Amino acid sequence: MKVTQTSWGGVADWYDDVVNSSDSYQKHVLMPNILRIVEPKKGMTILDIACGQGYFSRAFSEKGATVIASDISDELIKIAQQQKGSIIDYHIALSDKLSFVKDSSIDVVTIILALQNIEKISETITEVARTLKLGGRLIVIINHPAFRIPQKSDWGWDEKISKQFRKIFSYMSDDSIRIDMNPGEKVVAKKKFTVSFHRPLQSYFKVFAKNGFGVIRLEEWISHKKSKTGPRATEEDRSRKEIPMFVCIEAIRLY
Repeated sequence: MKVTQTSWGGVADWYDDVVNSSDSYQKHVLMPNILRIVEPKKGMTILDIACGQGYFSRAFSEKGATVIASDISDELIKIAQQQKGSIIDYHIALSDKLSFVKDSSIDVVTIILALQNIEKISETITEVARTLKLGGRLIVIINHPAFRIPQKSDWGWDEKISKQFRKIFSYMSDDSIRIDMNPGEKVVAKKKFTVSFHRPLQSYFKVFAKNGFGVIRLEEWISHKKSKTGPRATEEDRSRKEIPMFVCIEAIRLY
């Protein structure tokens, strides 16, 4: 299936650079935690939905797991296929149309920093349930929806008590948000945009329950970054440890 219309395709090279940078969240926060939870090994079949350029798919494969990976962006899949050293079955596909995966054939499904960018969340989780074995696990990582709402949250500084805090302007309402990926570009024709879908945590849990999943884990992960030396550095580092950036939800297929 060839799918070429995707908001992420136009920023594929940029995204590849971000993920593979030496100080990325993917390297220092997401990868060690995901490997700890997934525990990829020989004899395990993993489906990595919205795999991007295959950053996590390759790590699963290197641990011995059989990996099937898909993404809507042909540009990102092409980057993934150019990587050497891992045998991964890549597909260009919508997250809710995974016809190349047999019913009840997958041990673990991962959707890493992608469900927040997928409009058809209910259809996607229904498809995940179809592919998973009974008792199989779904592991989802999203930007923390309580603290990281695009265009509706920000850091603030209280001068009176010298404390950094998080400003939240909206949370409970589902929302579709257009994201400018290169705000510094002045030429409108050269601008590139993606779309993010904000949902409160209850929206995710309701979709999981509707499709026969039981949540067995919720973890909140903080940033690894440190502020440069300055009058606010200590307080900025403190607040980073208190305000998580990511949520990990693990669920099992009950029926």
